[in-house]
This record gives sequence, C-alpha cells and structure tokens, in this order.
Amino acid sequence: MKQFKFKYILLLTVIGFTSCNKGLLDTVPNDRLSEDLFWKSQNDVLLALNSLYRDLDGTNIFAWDALTDIGHVNQPFAIDAYIANGTYDATSSKILSEWSNAYTGIAAVNYFLENADNVTITDAAAQSRYKAEARFLRVYQYVKLTTLYGAVPLITGTISIADARTIQKEELSKLYDFINSELAEIAPLLPLAYAGADKGRITRGAALALKARSNLYAGRYADAATDAKAVIELNTYSLYPEYGKLFSYAAENNGEVILDKQFIASSYSNNVFNLLAPYSQKSSQSTYVPTKKLVDKFQTKDGLDITDPASGYDAGHPYINRDPRLGFSVFLDGDALPGGGVFHPAPNSGTADAVGNTYIASTTGFNVKKYINTEDFANPSNNGINIILIRYAEVLLTYAEAKIEAGDIDQSVYDAINTVRNGRNDVKLPSITTGSTQAELREIVRRERTVELAFEGLHLADIRRWKTAAAVVHGAVYGITYEDGGVFKTIQVAVNREFIDPKHYLWPIPQTETVQNPNLTQNLNW
Repeated sequence: MKQFKFKYILLLTVIGFTSCNKGLLDTVPNDRLSEDLFWKSQNDVLLALNSLYRDLDGTNIFAWDALTDIGHVNQPFAIDAYIANGTYDATSSKILSEWSNAYTGIAAVNYFLENADNVTITDAAAQSRYKAEARFLRVYQYVKLTTLYGAVPLITGTISIADARTIQKEELSKLYDFINSELAEIAPLLPLAYAGADKGRITRGAALALKARSNLYAGRYADAATDAKAVIELNTYSLYPEYGKLFSYAAENNGEVILDKQFIASSYSNNVFNLLAPYSQKSSQSTYVPTKKLVDKFQTKDGLDITDPASGYDAGHPYINRDPRLGFSVFLDGDALPGGGVFHPAPNSGTADAVGNTYIASTTGFNVKKYINTEDFANPSNNGINIILIRYAEVLLTYAEAKIEAGDIDQSVYDAINTVRNGRNDVKLPSITTGSTQAELREIVRRERTVELAFEGLHLADIRRWKTAAAVVHGAVYGITYEDGGVFKTIQVAVNREFIDPKHYLWPIPQTETVQNPNLTQNLNW
C-alpha cells in the first residue's frame, strides 16, 4: 500500500528541477537525470509527480504544537525553544527553513506543471489527475505559508533570479481566493479513493477537506461549513473505532485518514519514536513534550471539567476517570512503556524518565504517546509509520465550528461534536445537549479541537486565529503534580514565555529574503 513511494524515492534527484548546463563535450551527468533523457513518456510524468510528495510535512508538525500552550520544546538551546519563548527574530533558522521548504515544494510543482504536457499522452484522464495532484501539493504549501506568515508572494510559474529579487507579497484575501479556486477546480478531477499501491495519493476528499481548513482559517465560515459538509456527504470517511490505535501501524490507511505522509522503514523513514518517546526508551529525545495545560483540558468521563466540583477530580489521583483520549495521547505516570517497564517521571522516582535525571528527559514529566509504537523500539530512528495530516475528526469539528461562528446553529452542529466525543468504541463521553449558546458552543468546540487533535500540528493555527495565543502562551510552563514526603508539588519548568500582541501572531519574513528583495515588506513590528 506504500509502494508508489518506492518510485519517488528513486527519483528524489530527478533532474533537480533544473536544466543541465551544456558544454564539457555535452557529457551526461551521473548524479541526476538530464532533461534530454527525461520528460519523454507519461510514465516520466508519474515518476516526477511521485517525487513531489516528499515536500509534504512530516514530523515537523510536532514542533508547531510545542510553540503553543499545550506543548513545550524540551531542550532550552533548541532553535524551536527561542520561538516558543518569544525570544526570536527574522534571522531564526527555523523561520527560514519552513519558508524555504514550502517554496521549494511550490517551485517543484511549478516546474512539473510546465513540463507535464510536453510528453506523449497515452491516458488523458490519468494526465489530468496527475496535474490535479500536483496542484493540490502546491496549494497545501500556500495554506501553510499563509498560516505562518500571512501575506506571501504568490508564485505559479518558474521565475528568474531577477524576478525573485523584485517579487512582492500578494494580498492575503487574494491568496485565499487562489487556494479556493484551485481546490474547487481540482476536486472533481480526483478519485474518491485509490486501491493497492496507489493508496496515499491525493483524493477528492483531501481537496475538499483542505479547502474547508483554509476557509476556516480565513474566517470564511459559511464556505468552510459547505466544504466540510461536502466531505461528510462523500460517505467515504468515518472515525476509526479505536482512538487508542489510530496512530498505530495496524491502523494505517484506515477510513478516518484523509491525507497523510507515507513512510517506509529503511527506505523512506522518519524518526518519530526517537523524537517524542520517553528518554528511557533507548535514549529517545523527548524533543517536544505536553504541558499541564493540555492534560488539564481533558474532561472527566462524566463530561465535566476537572475544575467543576461535581467532576470528582482527585488531585492525588489525577488520571483516574478521565477522558480516555488523555491516556491515548500522553504518557502518564504508571503507563507501560514500549520497551517494557513502567513510566514513572516524578523527580523522586529514581527512573531514567525522572524529571531532572538528564536534560533530555521530559522537563514536564509528560511525553507524547501518539505514534509511539512497540514495533519501532528496536530501531527508534528508522520508523515507517505514516504521519497523518488531515483526518475525518478534524472535518467534523471544522463543520461544527464554522456553523457556530456563522451563527447557523442546528442539530447537525451537535451531531458533529458528539460524533467526535462518543463515536468510537473506546471514547464514550456524554453528548453535548441542545440549547447551548453560541459562546458556550464556541468554547466546547475549541476544547474538542485541542484535545482530539493534540500534537497533530493544528493548535498553533487555532490559537492564532482565535486570538487567544497572547493569553494562553504567555508565562510559565507547568508539568506533572507528584507527591514528595506527603506534600503535592507541581513541576514548573525553568522558562518564562513571552508572547507580544500583535507581533507574534505571525512569524517574520526571513531576513535573508527581505535583504535580497527590498520589495518584500516585513510583517508588522518585525
């Protein structure tokens, strides 16, 4: 089911998306394919298309949640940590790398589209689909760019170095218009699903779901609701019955996954186990870890906030009787570890995972559990687990939130939220009852997005568009509460985050870009 990836692994350097220089007896380079040899058949188009999938996001999505209230960059000297703490500027290598990676993907798609029709077409329908897949991959990058940087240059063709030094930002509204029109045009050209080795390719549902996400981010709520409803009415997707296994190898390519980046161990692998697992698991890095703010957002099984006196929450036994998604998303004290043994992070536990045992162990006492699979324990940096980028639960919550914000509250809003709350075999929270106000439903759907989609790369965009980031990110970071000599103590990490409103609601344009191109204006207050 991942075999199409083998084809693009072999093509990662295909023609470098650039022409080879003539001269030196016109010798053929041996480190890439020359344009003189490529773009000869429709199979070449397919191979080039496959190579474009490498530019989808992968494990970098975990960093985005670590820049919010629900996550923490565990090692204080990491580049991400400076962003999380608000002590960064336009020279940050993280700011540049996300920008560069996105525009590299866009340039690759532009080059592909300019050459795809210069071949002998044997299957017109397939050719149309190939170009639709490529256009989706380009739009995906623009959704990310607008989310992180706001207004950015819109580039839809190959440009010269001179052009690159003079190009200006496109208005944000026009970028959203471009995203919408592209996805509306390509959706009908894409199939509902693929079989066999083609699983993992872009589908019609992916185009509509990305359109719903973009419109939600843009505040175009009626359009976002319409797009999300279109995904629902495809009758192609459903929630995976077990949230606790959703991020396992056994669940790959299940009916909840709308878009993922696919990997194969030893061929095209990732290192998610080493990146996120507790330190005791073969010195894994705990690079990004959950915070107390995330853990406290999970309600009790009765559907009550832990601050509600009627919830029965016991600070001495904080993980009992909680929303099951908490235990499926976060390593908690007493959990079994993939390599055997038990997770005990308290500073006085005497374990490898104890807070303070090493600077690599989680400084909050929590670790991310999603994507941490026993199969990867033997080789933590050589993982083949797919990274999910869009899933059906997000679409349901997008539909509900868009309808709430548009003031179009009906039974379908409650149905969408309640499906996420109790539509799985292992998650059965009480349904939200009708009669809630718009303000109450807004808080409900925001909490559901936070806990359901934790550490899936969406929360940074959420708290920015909700305009809550300044309130929830600013200040100290807290971790586990543990007992020490009969006294309960709460971990406070040695950082104090700063979030400047409105400056930090967008990243700056990388300084290297503004230096080379004076027409590329910097974002507000940077």
